[in-house]
Amino acid sequence: MGEDEQRNGHGRKEGMKNKYAVAFSIIGSIISILMGYDTGVMSGAMLFIKEDLKTNDTQVQVLAGILNLCALVGSLTAGRVSDWVGRRRTISLAALIFLAGSVLMGLAPNFATLLAGRCVAGVGVGYALMIAPVYAAEIASAEIRGSLTSLPEICISFGILIGYVANYLLAKLPLVYGWRTMLGLGAIPSVALAVGVLAMPESPRWLVMQGRAEEALAVLRHVCDSAGDADARLAEIKTAAGLTDEAATAGVPAPGNGGKGVWKELFLHPTPPVQRILVAAFGVHFFQHLTGIEAVVLYSPRIFKAAGIATRNEVLAATIGVGVTKTVFIMTAILLVDRVGRRPLYLSSLAGIIASLACLGFGLTVIERSAQHQRPTWAVALAIATVFTFIASFSVGVGPITWAYSSEVYPLRLRAQSASVGVAINRVMNAAVSMTFVTLYKAVTIGGAFFLFAGLAVLAAAFFYFLCPETQGRPLEEIEEVFSRGWRARRRSSVELPVSNVQDCNGKARP
Repeated sequence: MGEDEQRNGHGRKEGMKNKYAVAFSIIGSIISILMGYDTGVMSGAMLFIKEDLKTNDTQVQVLAGILNLCALVGSLTAGRVSDWVGRRRTISLAALIFLAGSVLMGLAPNFATLLAGRCVAGVGVGYALMIAPVYAAEIASAEIRGSLTSLPEICISFGILIGYVANYLLAKLPLVYGWRTMLGLGAIPSVALAVGVLAMPESPRWLVMQGRAEEALAVLRHVCDSAGDADARLAEIKTAAGLTDEAATAGVPAPGNGGKGVWKELFLHPTPPVQRILVAAFGVHFFQHLTGIEAVVLYSPRIFKAAGIATRNEVLAATIGVGVTKTVFIMTAILLVDRVGRRPLYLSSLAGIIASLACLGFGLTVIERSAQHQRPTWAVALAIATVFTFIASFSVGVGPITWAYSSEVYPLRLRAQSASVGVAINRVMNAAVSMTFVTLYKAVTIGGAFFLFAGLAVLAAAFFYFLCPETQGRPLEEIEEVFSRGWRARRRSSVELPVSNVQDCNGKARP
């Protein structure tokens, strides 16, 4: 096909991915590096904190999980804050809160101060996890939305990898400075984001909700490939927001502006489509951490020790391998999610997770029941290998798609505060796993703990298969229609749905 045939009526290359939407989404997703770094660095720092501050297992579990409990405060308030002050300012606020927490942890003279700093950082994490995928979803075109809303997950993974590398490099510092430096370095991405956010525009959908349609159009003209496509997208957003052209021209805010009445519509009088959306979106958050990812990432040093990797340097080096695997496979997911679709990638991911957890549980059980010097080599190799296959399986599907899927299914008027509740559920489940894993594996053995996670992953697969429809390629304004078809429609593929004649930001007819 010639060059002229590849261009649409506006003189733009058809299917061209808009560089501005990608750039703005990347900047907005940098905040997710903060959470990833804190998770990764804490897995190694806990080894040194326990030695320096003489903490016991209960304190270690509290330290690991308190960030997620405090993230509830951030996530449950972030939705209303972002409806009030805007998506961009909410990202700035999250960065400042995390900066304060990182400084407090880096200067902590004792366990109480360290715990307080981790609580403050947790509030920032709650804001970050809610706002980054929502901002990406609202600024991206339907064609690349899956990739861009997965960016926060790759940033989390990149942050985890940086945390693991920091553990390895800083382990040689004197004990009193090593773990404090590890935790204090989390302030650096906060400063970088504070500068980068100045280049970001506000979400056009939020601007429309405020009655600022002209400003929204200006943003859309940056992220769409032609003025005509921007006008078409603005018309869709105004319709979804419940605004007439006359009201939008007059600068009248949309109904529900500022987040008023959202809780009532969500939990007291939800429509049937909204009920199904909430079940699907909250459900993927509920099951994400029940697959055991937090146990593997946060406690991977203990798992490697149980598998027979002896020295501290060897353990820290092995965790770097976990971080590299996680990052590589999430990048793979970003390349596939808008081509393959959410459902095939998510369900394939769960199949790999179930197999990996079962093999990991089996290998660790054999090791645990063997004498110290008679551990079967095959069992050690199996346990170590399946840690990596588990990380790869999770990262190529369940990890990024949880955030991409949950950020795109909510109606515009409910999106920010619904996302807040979803993140709160996610953090509760994260905290439940991270704060109980040591107790769990002492009660049922470490192998038994992973058998349990494998069983829960089977339930997650059944849930997603029956209750979560495909959203690939559909504009945000049309997704509520997908959920209006009843529970039996959950298994329909997107090709069975009615075809829209509306064009996306790249000038292509939407599927």
